[in-house]
Amino acid sequence: MRRAAVAIAAGAMAVSLAACGSAEEAGGDNDSTASAAKGNDIKVGLLLPENQTARYEKFDRPLIEEKIKELTDGKAKIDYNNAKQDANLQAQQVDTMITNKVDVLILDAVDAKAIKNSVQKAVDAGIKVVAYDRLAEGPISAYTSFDNVSVGKTQGEALLKALGDKATKDSKVVMINGSVTDPNAAQFKEGAHSALDGKVTIAKEYDTKEWKPENANSEMEAAISAVGKNNIAGVYSANDGMAGGIITALKAAGISVPVTGQDAELAGVQRIVAGEQYMSVYKPYAPEASAAAEMAVALAQGKSLDSIAKDKVDSGSEKGIPSVLVPVTSLTKDNINDTVIKDGVYTVDEICTGKYKAACDKAGVTG
Repeated sequence: MRRAAVAIAAGAMAVSLAACGSAEEAGGDNDSTASAAKGNDIKVGLLLPENQTARYEKFDRPLIEEKIKELTDGKAKIDYNNAKQDANLQAQQVDTMITNKVDVLILDAVDAKAIKNSVQKAVDAGIKVVAYDRLAEGPISAYTSFDNVSVGKTQGEALLKALGDKATKDSKVVMINGSVTDPNAAQFKEGAHSALDGKVTIAKEYDTKEWKPENANSEMEAAISAVGKNNIAGVYSANDGMAGGIITALKAAGISVPVTGQDAELAGVQRIVAGEQYMSVYKPYAPEASAAAEMAVALAQGKSLDSIAKDKVDSGSEKGIPSVLVPVTSLTKDNINDTVIKDGVYTVDEICTGKYKAACDKAGVTG
C-alpha cells in the first residue's frame, strides 16, 4: 500500500463530527481498566467480511496491519481472516480467534445482527471487540466507520445535480440499495431518500442480496422492463461494484443516464472518467483503518480511548459506543486529481490505461 495513503491518516483523524447517542464520555472506565496492562507484545484478530468489493484486501487489511505494526514497534501479532460474505463462516472465525486467545478483535461483520452472539462470546472470553466499518451488535467496545447517512445524502444530492433541469417530481429514478444484512446499507438508503424524496419519483427500489454486481444487474433489467427504457432519468446505486452491473444492463438496453456509486474503486473511477458513471463516494480508508488500529491497540493494552474516539453512536443493542466517524467526499470527473490521485490511492497510469487515455486527457486527469 502506498505511503501517501497512510500519511493522510494523522490529519483526517483530527476531524470530529457532531456526537450522537449517549452523553457519557468516550472510553470511560470500562476501556481504561484491564486485568493486566500489556505492552507491545499483543495479539490482534482482524476479521473482514467479503472479497467481492476490492477495498477490503487492497486497502483496509494492509492499512490496518501496517498501523498496528507501527503502533507496537512491529511486535504485535495479527491473526487475519476473510468471511467471503458467509455469516456462518465468520461466526466460526470468531470462535477460532477466541481459541487463539487474541487480546482484541477488529470485526467487520457480514451480518451485524447475526454476529451478536459471537461478539458476546468473545467479550465473555476477555476479548474487547472493535466494530469496523459496520456497526455490529453486541457488547462492542469501540466503532469506526464513515458518516453513513451522509454518504447516502451525498449520493442523492449528486444524482440531483447530474439530473439538473430533469430533477422534477415527474422524473423516475431507480434505487438499487445494498444488502439488508449490512446496517450501513440502511443508513445509505436513509440518506439517499432524504435527498431524493419529494424531488423525483422513485419508480422502483431494490435491496441487493450480498451487494453482488450480478444481482444488481438483474434488478436493473427488471426495472427497465417495469418502468420502460425511455422513462428512467437516473439510477441510485449504493456502491461501485453494483454500478458496474447496473451500467452493463443500461448499455444493453441502449440507456445512458446518471448512475451513482461508492468506494472509489478503480473500475468505478475509470467509468467516471469515461462518462459511464456520474460519481462515486470517496471514503479515505487510511483514517478509518488508523482509528481501528489505534483503538484496538489501546484496548489490548488496557488504555483509555478518550484521546482517540471523540464521537458516540448507538447500535441496536448498545448505547454510547466510543466512535470515530470519518467524513467523505463526492468524487466526480472534476476532482479525481485532488482525491484518489493526490492521496496516493491510484496513479494516473493505473486509471488512464489504454482505452481511458483519451478520456483522461479530455478530463484533465494528470495528477
